[in-house]
Amino acid sequence: MNMLFHLIKIGGVTMVILLIMSVVSVAIILERIIFYHSKSRLKRKDFMSRIRREIGKKNGLEPAMKICKDSDAPFSQVVYAGLSFFDCSEKEISNNMERQVIIETVTLERFTSIIGTIASVAVYIGLLGTITGILRAFHDVSISGSGGISVIIGGISEALSTTAAGLTIAVPAVAAYNYSMKKIDDFIKDMELAASETMDLISAIKK
Repeated sequence: MNMLFHLIKIGGVTMVILLIMSVVSVAIILERIIFYHSKSRLKRKDFMSRIRREIGKKNGLEPAMKICKDSDAPFSQVVYAGLSFFDCSEKEISNNMERQVIIETVTLERFTSIIGTIASVAVYIGLLGTITGILRAFHDVSISGSGGISVIIGGISEALSTTAAGLTIAVPAVAAYNYSMKKIDDFIKDMELAASETMDLISAIKK
């Protein structure tokens, strides 16, 4: 705790901003990791096999829809959107599943823009702290009329600490953002494949 207060004292307002960004970034990263893990426990192939078995039975539509309701995987909600429009035209079924894909994608992308912003901005805020620290060092030198190391060490400490803090925040944020984008892309592929399979199943039953 003393070290934290010391860093804030050295870095000033810039360090406070970076610390706030760090807390927000860590909170979002942990929330997204837990969220994506919970949504990816169900495998699409296994799920679609269960749906295919139920649909193949007599009066199997309702049990298949119940399986979708009992799962919180994004692709299961897309399949439910298709099955719930079973009696409609193929165009209406397809449109409803496409809308659900968009809804699920918006949920998957929640908070990721904040992580991306922090990843980009943290470095620049750290550099801003570097500049202000160097400016303060030169200001102290001009006031004291001395070029001794003891005069400028405070400004240099601020410069180095904020730069290090900015990089420390930015690097994990960049990694987390890339991780999120990859997971979202995987979820979208699963939703699109599930939608396509569902459309084929419905078309086959209606023939």
